[in-house]
Amino acid sequence: MFEAANRLIGPVQDGLALGGVVFLRIGAAMAVLPAFGDRMVPARVRLVAALMFTLIVAPALAPVLALGPRPPWLRLLATETIAGLSLGAAVRLFVIVLQTAGSMAAQSTSLAQIFGGANVEPLPAIGHVMVIGGLALAAMTGLHVKIVEYFLLSYDLMPAGVFPFASDLMPWGIARVSQAFALAFTLAAPFLIASMIYNVALGVINKAMPQLMVAFVGAPAITAGALILLALSLPAILELWAAALDRFLANPARPP
Repeated sequence: MFEAANRLIGPVQDGLALGGVVFLRIGAAMAVLPAFGDRMVPARVRLVAALMFTLIVAPALAPVLALGPRPPWLRLLATETIAGLSLGAAVRLFVIVLQTAGSMAAQSTSLAQIFGGANVEPLPAIGHVMVIGGLALAAMTGLHVKIVEYFLLSYDLMPAGVFPFASDLMPWGIARVSQAFALAFTLAAPFLIASMIYNVALGVINKAMPQLMVAFVGAPAITAGALILLALSLPAILELWAAALDRFLANPARPP
């Protein structure tokens, strides 16, 4: 009787141990993941989402993730937490891309002070629209499925129970940050070009007609032009951003 009970309990203990190890990584990543880990999402919802992701990811890792009869829990607690935070922060950079692009666009078009505190994180109106639009687009195009694939691929990039070496993690992180700033500048490029043309034109008009108050004429023009440019360019901006996010989630180890 006791042998039969041990045979039944053994697989259950192995499954719980596997789920616990996977949850350590997913739970840490869930704290900073976009959409699922935003501060506007209640903590209970984030906890349930982390558990659901664990239930999906853990069975797929059962054939390859060997823990043994006595897993080193203290070591796994450290390594999986570090791995989860690193993976979540890498995806969070794509939200920072939209925030940076929106701030650059707003500063260059004199819209930086309009509704600056409307979001949980202080952002100008353009940045708020970009972030909400980007997150909505990512969610509608299957972000939850891509996140599951991302977690599965992460065990090739950062194996369970292995401390990530700084010599490996630092170049990977620096590459992600440099990619984020380059992408943010690319997304904000239409607004920067329009701002440059506007300021050059304003300088020429002021030089030709010093008595004209060009600031009173130019302020409504740049505001209207920025809003029209936002309406025209935002679909292309979000499409470019979503494509970059998909490429990263499909292959996180790929150099930018």
